[in-house]
Amino acid sequence: MLNIFTLANGRLFQEEIESLEELSRFQPIWVDLESPTPEEKRWVKQYYGLSIPEDAMDEDIEESARFYEEDNGDLHIRSDFLIAGDDEPRTVRVAFILNLVNQTLKSHGVLFSIHDEDVPVFRLLRLRARRAPGLIEDAKEVLLKLFDADAEYSADTLEGIYDELEKVSKQVLSGEVTDTLAGEVLADIARQEDLNGRIRRNVMDTRRAVSFMMRSRMLNADQFEEARGILRDIESLDNHTAFLFDKINFLMDATVGFININQNKIIKIFSVASVALLPPTLIASIYGMNFKFMPELDWASGYPFALGLMVASALVPMWYFRKRGWLR
Repeated sequence: MLNIFTLANGRLFQEEIESLEELSRFQPIWVDLESPTPEEKRWVKQYYGLSIPEDAMDEDIEESARFYEEDNGDLHIRSDFLIAGDDEPRTVRVAFILNLVNQTLKSHGVLFSIHDEDVPVFRLLRLRARRAPGLIEDAKEVLLKLFDADAEYSADTLEGIYDELEKVSKQVLSGEVTDTLAGEVLADIARQEDLNGRIRRNVMDTRRAVSFMMRSRMLNADQFEEARGILRDIESLDNHTAFLFDKINFLMDATVGFININQNKIIKIFSVASVALLPPTLIASIYGMNFKFMPELDWASGYPFALGLMVASALVPMWYFRKRGWLR
């Protein structure tokens, strides 16, 4: 899918392109390619003179090759964006190519973005740009606003983790944690921990991208200050992710502690039973020895006495355990 975005009266407008001829009707500041077909790549190369690298969206590309500037002045940035709304949170690799001086359009800068699936941050920026006139002025501003929206999306996701952990805390701290509930709680905690880790990696990647833009000296004074504001927001998110890691570890330890308590209760029952049945076993083994005169046979009350002694020897330890409160 090939979409172009143009500025009109300070607003960002989107147009879906279905043929090469349609490209000549617009002067975009942002060209977005979502799962581009070979034909759409050919249109971009033919009209804009831009060749999209084959490894643009590779996941195994070296970290040092994710941010670089070509000899013609094009800036290449490969950044990951978080998708947290689904059951399985994940990150999507997006390749940005910032052409600051596009000779074809005779305009000052065009941003090209290539990705395999729609990204929530992109939808958020499109919605804001349509509603807020003057939000975007050029292609560099589009890229900055995308990273700004990415930081805000991460912050919103962190708030969702706070809410989920609050529900888990109420379940764990209620004091009635069964093994079934503990399993569900551990699964929820694991999901939130995975999401928190992805957010931490996502903001780290965004920080690197924004820092690269600042070092490239392509930003004006206002944009440079905006980039510094994005970095400050990301720094505040780091503190929240660190706090959530501590909270997750606490809830994990508390849940595992309740599981151990439940297991100890079971072991306690077997321990009490084994101690209580030890005296009757000892008496039965003594009466079962081969005496010259068997007490059970030579004494009429031998069997009743032996059975009564075995019962008494079992009840006395139980009474002692109950008195000490070990059976509660």
